[in-house]
Amino acid sequence: MRPLPEVPSTATPVDAEPAEASLVEHYPRLVRLGYLVLPPSLSRCRRVLAAHALAQRSLQAARRAGSGDGGFVPLPRRPGRAAAPDPGYAYVRRQVLRGALAAGLPLRLRCLPRRAQLPAVLPLVWGLRLLPHSGGAGELRLEKRLSEVSGPARAAFVLRGLEELADGEVRRELAAAGVTDPHAALTEADGVTAPYALLASPEFDPCSLQARPPDLERRRRYGRAALAAVAALLVSGGMLGLPGDGLGHGALSAPLYARNPAAEQALDPGALRVVAATLWKGSPRTDFTVWPTRGDRTEDTGLLRRALTVWARPGSGVRTSATPRTPVGPPMGAPQLLYAGEVGASAVVLFHDGLRVVRYAEPRNADPSEGAALDFARVDGADATSAGALVVDRAGGRVRYLTAPWVRGAAVRDLLAPGRAPRTLHRSPDGVTDALTSPATADGCRSWDAVELADGAAVRLVTDLGELAPARLTSGPPAKPHDVSRRAEFESWARTACLLTAVRSHGVRSVNSWVYATQPLPEGNGSAQWLCTRADTWRGTGSRVLAQFQAPSGQPPGSRPPGAVAARSEDSPACGARTPRVLAGVLWKSRGGRWYVLAAGSEQFTSLATSGGVTGRARGRLLAVPARAGDRAQLNGLLADGSRVGALR
Repeated sequence: MRPLPEVPSTATPVDAEPAEASLVEHYPRLVRLGYLVLPPSLSRCRRVLAAHALAQRSLQAARRAGSGDGGFVPLPRRPGRAAAPDPGYAYVRRQVLRGALAAGLPLRLRCLPRRAQLPAVLPLVWGLRLLPHSGGAGELRLEKRLSEVSGPARAAFVLRGLEELADGEVRRELAAAGVTDPHAALTEADGVTAPYALLASPEFDPCSLQARPPDLERRRRYGRAALAAVAALLVSGGMLGLPGDGLGHGALSAPLYARNPAAEQALDPGALRVVAATLWKGSPRTDFTVWPTRGDRTEDTGLLRRALTVWARPGSGVRTSATPRTPVGPPMGAPQLLYAGEVGASAVVLFHDGLRVVRYAEPRNADPSEGAALDFARVDGADATSAGALVVDRAGGRVRYLTAPWVRGAAVRDLLAPGRAPRTLHRSPDGVTDALTSPATADGCRSWDAVELADGAAVRLVTDLGELAPARLTSGPPAKPHDVSRRAEFESWARTACLLTAVRSHGVRSVNSWVYATQPLPEGNGSAQWLCTRADTWRGTGSRVLAQFQAPSGQPPGSRPPGAVAARSEDSPACGARTPRVLAGVLWKSRGGRWYVLAAGSEQFTSLATSGGVTGRARGRLLAVPARAGDRAQLNGLLADGSRVGALR
């Protein structure tokens, strides 16, 4: 695309007629400039329409102004030709640039949106998607790179490449368009390493378009939904016109939710189920239903009413979170009150409705301007092993727990330091622990604090994975997982803990890790361990399985690197009670520099074989085959009943 002639940088009057002439003559260039500077968050079709709208509205701005706004920037000279002043083009270009930059600004609640931040009214296209023609790999890279920089940086890159302006002229043009720091925009644009010639590609030409249909199935769904909504509105209007309650005599439908007796009871603090402090001692159940009601604000009806109301109808100022597939609707009747009290800087209320634990937190002074938090976690089917604690407060990367009434003591153990003794974790008379570092929000993996909960039967290890209910950690075969207690198990978890980041905020109930094979390595390189780590969820689905290869290390326990993930799977029965078997392999390099395909299966396998890039076979459940760097092999094994099973994936 050829550069345009230069105009003087001094202020010159611009009337509507010269501006219109410049717009008509250079319309494709102006639309291309707007398309390139518009925010990449818009779809390509919306950017096309918005770019045309910006170019067309620039003429309206010229008519309103009646004259130029001064300080015009010189346009580049066409090589070999004399400069010709064109103040009209400079003016409309500035209007397009200003509008494209304004479209990328965030909307603010207390300020009216600018016109460029709203969807364009004209031009309007119905039933079609208009898209520029597709380019090559270079255009795709440029599109991706432009999407990673700010709007002013995109504008600086386009003014340099498309308009061929010098840096000083680019700075003046950006400043006139409202950019607060043009120097920073130019510096950021320097990081876009792509040929300027790509800006002239058909990929970025909103005037040469191809038409495609929209999502027809979605349009049909929206049409049916709109018809259903209109029908429901007409029916509701007719019912409101009926005498009395508008429901008709003898109607079978229940009253509206706000007038439903169960719903009204669910919002009444006086109807909350309160559990006595000693009920758990004589109950056959050991779960959240027998937790006593605790806290110093259990009689604060104002706090309890706010918590129940927000639970039923959370507003825009409430930060809501929920574990996957957890219903976030209102209570199904009067819930159980677990805790109401002040923890840290917040007033916290914990409820249990049989399916979920719900946590409400607000500032101690109940200032609504500071917002509130509402968290949901599914905990149905809990027992003594999984109902030992709940997160009652989370702030500043630290977490506090409310422990079960049967917990006699708590201690903090750093999983990455298996040789270090756990330290006592102090608890208040209500069972609230002191704050400890949460591994769920920590940067990196330099330590991993887990909590040991001691009751009369066992010491259970739990850890925070970013949810209300901490996950229980166990070791041992899937048929008989047990609490982590032996030194070898702690050393194994020291190399596994950092892999728990793969199951954060996933609704995990328990994580079991067990050594299913120990393999002597070729060339006398010691012995490696194969582990299978399975994370089961409260909802039953979405379990995640990791097969680990832990190579021998000369470093002391606690300083050894995490295990290498050899395979992973989701929603697989492998490594579980139903299918307690696993098979995985890795490409491993010996200390002598030679490569091998190593594989190991659980005790159910009688032979292993590889095919594809590496061919080999071994009797038993261990395999080591020479290979080369980068080789890929398919792994399968034979079970005792003669069936063939592939590797975990």
